Amino acid sequence: MKGVVFTEFLEMVESRFSADMVDDIIEDAGIKSGGAYTAVGSYPFAEMVALVTALSQRSGLEPQALIYAFGHYLFGRFALLYPYSIQGCSNAFMVLSNIEKHIHQEVHKLYPDAQLPHIEVLSSDERCLTLLYRSPRCLAPLASGLIQGALDHFGEQGRIVVEPLNDEGSKVRFVVELV
Repeated sequence: MKGVVFTEFLEMVESRFSADMVDDIIEDAGIKSGGAYTAVGSYPFAEMVALVTALSQRSGLEPQALIYAFGHYLFGRFALLYPYSIQGCSNAFMVLSNIEKHIHQEVHKLYPDAQLPHIEVLSSDERCLTLLYRSPRCLAPLASGLIQGALDHFGEQGRIVVEPLNDEGSKVRFVVELV
């Protein structure tokens, strides 16, 4: 997993909880890196799992809720750090429809070895967008948070229906309806 995800996660923990919480979860997680991440580095996914688990234990919040919150936070950060990735998009559906064709291509320019989820548009109209998410990391709550972050970024109200298509969570359909 790319270091930028780790650095942003720790920044979210610091902003939502505290710098002490960051230190505590790094210590609790017992991770090999010791929490020393660079944005361009690559780190084991297991370290992110350990950090989320430690934060869940310390905060009392469910891991899935923390992952969702991180996805929501991450969209805002990516919009700030990489504004060209959403440039020319006037609404959330435009951004979400361009993930695979545009955003992931840009990510691969910055991080050629990034292992990204596959996001496919199954159907789209003015009020409803259906996406298929596939990833061996099973981070559908992160994707759901990113979707909500996109809606919020553009000031849109929507309902996100999450339909798991397998037991592992590696294949999920998202139906996003504007309300």
